[in-house]
Amino acid sequence: MIIYRTGIFLLLLFSFIDLNSQNVILRGNIYDKESGEAIIYSSVVLENTKFQTSTDLDGFFTISNIPPGDYSLQIKYLGYKPYKESIKLKSGIVYKKIFLEPEGITLKAIDITAHKERRKSETQISKLQISQKQLQSLPSIGGEADIIQYLQMVPGIISTGDQGGQLYIRGGSPVQNKITLDGLTIINPFHSIGAFSVFESEAIQNVDVLTGGFNAENGGRISAIVNIKTKDGNKKHFGGNIGINPFLVKASIEGPIIPLKNNSDFNASYLLSAKKSIIDNTSKYLYPYIGKEDSIGLPYLFQDLYGKISINLGGGSKVNLFGFNFTDTYDNPKITKLGWENTGGGMNFRIIPGSSSLIIDALFGYSNYSTEIIGLDARKRYSQLKDFTGKFNFSYFANDFKVEYGVEINTVHTDFSFDNIFKQSIREFQNTTNLSGFLKFRKKWTDFILEPGVRVNYYASLGDVSFEPRLSFKYNINDNVRIKGSGGKYTQNIISTTNDLDVVNYFIGFVSSPEENVYSFLENGYTKDKLQSAYHGVMGLEYDLLQNLEFNIEGYYKYFDQLVVINRDKRKVMDPNYVVETGKAYGMDFTAKYELKNLYLWLTYSLGFVDRNDGKQIYPTVFDRRHNINIFTNYNFGKDYSWQVGIRWNMGSGFPFTKTQGFYNQIFFNDGLETDYTTTNAEDLGIIYSDIRNGGRLPYYHRLDLSLQKTINFSKRVKAEINASIINVYNRANIFYFDRIRYTRVNQLPVLPSLGMKFKF
Repeated sequence: MIIYRTGIFLLLLFSFIDLNSQNVILRGNIYDKESGEAIIYSSVVLENTKFQTSTDLDGFFTISNIPPGDYSLQIKYLGYKPYKESIKLKSGIVYKKIFLEPEGITLKAIDITAHKERRKSETQISKLQISQKQLQSLPSIGGEADIIQYLQMVPGIISTGDQGGQLYIRGGSPVQNKITLDGLTIINPFHSIGAFSVFESEAIQNVDVLTGGFNAENGGRISAIVNIKTKDGNKKHFGGNIGINPFLVKASIEGPIIPLKNNSDFNASYLLSAKKSIIDNTSKYLYPYIGKEDSIGLPYLFQDLYGKISINLGGGSKVNLFGFNFTDTYDNPKITKLGWENTGGGMNFRIIPGSSSLIIDALFGYSNYSTEIIGLDARKRYSQLKDFTGKFNFSYFANDFKVEYGVEINTVHTDFSFDNIFKQSIREFQNTTNLSGFLKFRKKWTDFILEPGVRVNYYASLGDVSFEPRLSFKYNINDNVRIKGSGGKYTQNIISTTNDLDVVNYFIGFVSSPEENVYSFLENGYTKDKLQSAYHGVMGLEYDLLQNLEFNIEGYYKYFDQLVVINRDKRKVMDPNYVVETGKAYGMDFTAKYELKNLYLWLTYSLGFVDRNDGKQIYPTVFDRRHNINIFTNYNFGKDYSWQVGIRWNMGSGFPFTKTQGFYNQIFFNDGLETDYTTTNAEDLGIIYSDIRNGGRLPYYHRLDLSLQKTINFSKRVKAEINASIINVYNRANIFYFDRIRYTRVNQLPVLPSLGMKFKF
């Protein structure tokens, strides 16, 4: 409440200052002239002055505190003709709606003015921004670009496999990473075949990846944030695309409901997309060598539906309505049968009053995730999570500082059922409410940027209040060298059911932090605090060696001072359902990037150490990949640069695993002391694990992927893309897991050649 009242006071004060200032505020939106799509991160400059900025994800820009006078407004963005206009600024707020005209690609070096300016004027700690153009350039499975395949190249991000794989970001497990779609948290956004996510790549406008040290506007997770924003539908013309490859078929359509016009501020558009897997059928004919021993092939089925309506109200204000339905099934009679579904939708809007620099962003959304698995042991596991989110964010812009504050409410319903190998049941049915607020201030001096922030979370069901200070900074040593740092405290109120001893974590259930007592073997007693919490510290250096060559190096340390996990070793009814661990993750990430208009080269290296302490021993996690290297290049060539070749090579050191000491016939004494163990048949083959948890290491992983794409232009808006790709070119036998019971090694995907086609109109 104190934060809320303070924020209101500050923003009203700033608004009053705006109204009584003699200087001018220049704001506007920049669009593609042909489609009406927002132009993000374009350079906006008042020529021969210090006033410059770049557009945001809505193509919106604002420049404050401009003295009245005559100016020349210049706008530049790669792939578009430069825009220049003489403007006269008198007083108050001036709004401009600007359309940029596309131009052909040339070999001239890329104009990185806006990109470099953002690196100098924003802290950007542990942050990577991914555009759709970068996403589409990646060599991908089946020729279908997907954000999960791109994220695997981001330094600090580790994937455990092509099948059932999840993302681990700088020492955090998947549940500790918050992934949002248009502001709404998506639970379990990755399909069982780990090469595809629920997100439609053609609909993605931008992705912000925050691998650690994020500031107070982001909360609810203790490791990382991935924010995915979809584009608006075409505001001027009907269009879409149809695609097919051995893995899936897809289609999307978009177009205006009320077309965007120069003389009208009000417009509306729609975007609909759908994709469905076909690999469960095609693999039997195209890739018969996969699963040849048991004739299973690739038993993955998924379907993703997404829809969005965008309404622009004028002056930068807008409303978006969106909805989705994602489903996934993995049906392998040799291992397990699993299914999950995620349905939801929401509304987000931006209001920009015409009399101040205040911007109001809001979101209201709901999602319902449910999953169920039945293993060969006939043990049934079920999890459901319903989430309602409502939040308001307020921003005040000035030329050299910015103030943000916001409030958020989450109501979460969880229904969870789990039986462990000892036939002990854990049942949870909870309704929880989390309230949070944040306040962040950014001040820019000539060479120094400071962003202090604070987030306060109130977890109603636990009666806990968490005060979380955050801080980030950047110092521009000169135009080409910058140092930066960030840190803070982070908490979350949701835990996952995955376990390091599982062969494959296909079942991913969720439950709120338990209201019951949580036991700590570290303290030999029950804890008072039931929240998961962590502390981050990050330091980094940016160096622009050449105009188009940049380096980034960051060192990080994350201390997880409390992690709540399900007690998989529960043997008696009186044993605790939940236990506590601690952990730490530290390492270094290095990135080198070279970019021209027709060439993109990216090299990343990560050195990481991740361990946990369960009170019995300190052990490395199953995702503790010490060394990870990615080399990626993309090159356009030929007439009109219609040919595109992509190459990616990845190498990583082996994951830890717990060794097997032996096996035994597992008998459950269902009749108590009356059970005749001499004649009773064993119900299961039990495994005796080594006392040293994760004491072994798997072999190194490495893989080469290639793609070649040809674009055929039929007209200005109609074209076809033909993509030929080879995944795992030299057929490296990378281990997926070792089936201890059948004593069989199961590998990741072998060499997979494929041919795909998209028709865009």
